[in-house]
Amino acid sequence: MTDKTKIQLEYIVNCSPKVLFARLSTPSGLAEWFAEDVSISGREFTFKWKGSEEVAELIMQKENKLVRFTWLDDPDAYFEFRITQDELTGDVSLIVTDFVDPDDREEAIGMWNNNINELKHIMGS
Repeated sequence: MTDKTKIQLEYIVNCSPKVLFARLSTPSGLAEWFAEDVSISGREFTFKWKGSEEVAELIMQKENKLVRFTWLDDPDAYFEFRITQDELTGDVSLIVTDFVDPDDREEAIGMWNNNINELKHIMGS
């Protein structure tokens, strides 16, 4: 495995954790903003983008709180969606964790920013 850099990005999302969780944990929800097409077989999610395909295994899931996938071709790295809600303000945050090649760090952050903006747009957030 090449050395990967961990990135963690936080976004405020104006919706309930339950609504957000459905967009992060189901093939139909993920296909709305993350990939062009997503299919599932058991715990394996197949993500399709323009001419490419990646398979990830769902390795951890906590209802309305956490979804973690690991890429089958790079099992040491994972990407994770964590949902938190501020007890005082009620603000819902989405924390994205990913492991990227150090040279691709800025590009990866830009990709996540674009993806999450699309997610927020779809949810009217």
